[in-house]
Amino acid sequence: MSYQDFLDNEALLVTVAPTGGVHGKESHPDLPETPAEIAETAAACEDAGASVIHLHARKENGERAFSRDRFQELTEAVREATDMVIQHSTGGTGVPLEERLNPLRTDPAPEMASLDMGPLNRYKHLTSENPRGMVDALYEGMRERGIKPEMEVFNPGHLNEVREFLDRADVAEPPYLGVLFGGGTLTPAHPRNLLNVVDNLPDGARFNTLATGPHQLPLTTMGILLGGHVRVGFEDNLYFRKGELAESNAQLVERARRIAELLGRPVATPEEARQILEIG
Repeated sequence: MSYQDFLDNEALLVTVAPTGGVHGKESHPDLPETPAEIAETAAACEDAGASVIHLHARKENGERAFSRDRFQELTEAVREATDMVIQHSTGGTGVPLEERLNPLRTDPAPEMASLDMGPLNRYKHLTSENPRGMVDALYEGMRERGIKPEMEVFNPGHLNEVREFLDRADVAEPPYLGVLFGGGTLTPAHPRNLLNVVDNLPDGARFNTLATGPHQLPLTTMGILLGGHVRVGFEDNLYFRKGELAESNAQLVERARRIAELLGRPVATPEEARQILEIG
């Protein structure tokens, strides 16, 4: 992906991450947690312009779930409500490999899954280690079921991990990277840092810009201009503007779509997203 792709009006993939694995309704009363709530949100986000949905499962009490059954229930609800590309999260903090493989075991398999490329520190006591052996094992679970990975780049050093991973793994073209910006061990959120990451992407890679909190709007807009794709939603950001909670995930999707269209770039339908990602 490049600035030329923006000039050529290649369709934009808008991914929505409607609920993460950390905060819940205590942070936003309309953050979806149950399969029914997430499916309803998914349908609204598809109508607003999203073509990919990044899913975390939750237990009955709202805590994050890693069981295959919870992901199965969730993905069935979302598939019934939308035609979006379904991406399951395999990330986790202090979670054994066997549990992190569970989101890959639904029937049918998700079309995509996140693949963290290295360590991540968040908040006060949360660390996700992601050693190379675990990365390879998670990818093998994806490869066996025809699941496309989104390689999550938490900081510029993880671009080295991506290059080494692509050298040792048979990843289908085109490589798809999620580039993250924010606090902790994420890349510091500044426009020059997004430029630096994009300048150092592997040849032929497409990228998805993710940024937390107040950084989401400016950096995803910049990602659109650079020819990349974007992710929005309550997992990463709960606010529409400073001091004002977003009304819904769909409101954040609709804003991303509106900005892209004002810049002359159409948003992809789910079917166009599958063609761009070469899946399905």
